[in-house]
Amino acid sequence: MKKTLLFVATMAVCLSVASCGGNNGKKAATKSDVEEQNAVPEYTVVEAPQVDLAEFPKDEEGFITIFDGTSFKGWRGYGKDHVPSKWTIEDGCIKFNGTGGGEAQQGDGGDIIFAHKFHNFEYEFEWKVEKGANSGAFYLAQEVTTKDENGKDQYEPIYISCPEYQVLDNTNHPDAKLGHDGNRQSASLYDMIPAKPQNQNPYGEWNKGKIMVYEGTVVHYQNDENVLEYHLWTPRWTEMLQNSKFSQKDWPLAFELLNNCGGEKHEGYFGFQDHGDVVYFRNIRVKEL
Repeated sequence: MKKTLLFVATMAVCLSVASCGGNNGKKAATKSDVEEQNAVPEYTVVEAPQVDLAEFPKDEEGFITIFDGTSFKGWRGYGKDHVPSKWTIEDGCIKFNGTGGGEAQQGDGGDIIFAHKFHNFEYEFEWKVEKGANSGAFYLAQEVTTKDENGKDQYEPIYISCPEYQVLDNTNHPDAKLGHDGNRQSASLYDMIPAKPQNQNPYGEWNKGKIMVYEGTVVHYQNDENVLEYHLWTPRWTEMLQNSKFSQKDWPLAFELLNNCGGEKHEGYFGFQDHGDVVYFRNIRVKEL
């Protein structure tokens, strides 16, 4: 079943030369011009079958192991019905076999998701990267499509529908120096909130990630330390989006989706990012709250 949603964002505009301080001889933007520029395209949130968590082992603490180190049971590619071949299992880990070419890799790559949506949870995983590598861990993600110029469905990037826990070699990847105040370094809420203290272990060593979501309160942990906290679906969340690369002005669809991330039920998928670099994940488990 698919659900199609349409949202049109509007903004106040200056309609006179006096109020705008002049237009340098150019035609002043009209209200309809701005509305069209900031309109969110028609999109579909794809509702696909979910795996049954009862088929996965649960320990005495209530944690469900969603990767057993030997198979991709429950996992598939974002927008796909299989795990792309660039993702493999090696020494009990999920590995992305990157070539250092950045995003949008050729061949059978792309992000992967665990095919069950979670609402309130504690989510744990361990990760390590090779030198200069970049990746990410997604949560509350949706599969979203729009129409291309030929009217065919195309999948939008996963990261415009959900928050991202940054996975990065802080020392050697240039993204660590971009953004603001370190908000693109590991364990940060990507491009919005920096992880502090920044206690990352260097490339080639394992780091422990943890994300807790409970009724909109989100906490990121790195190596057993609380490094940031924020609150979804609040005016402050909207303000952070407006000050990021996902603002209503710069990326209307991303703003619409992220401002309402998780949809009406406030739930979504976990995912790992193909950013073109070699990255490993293991000990992946979740506890529903």
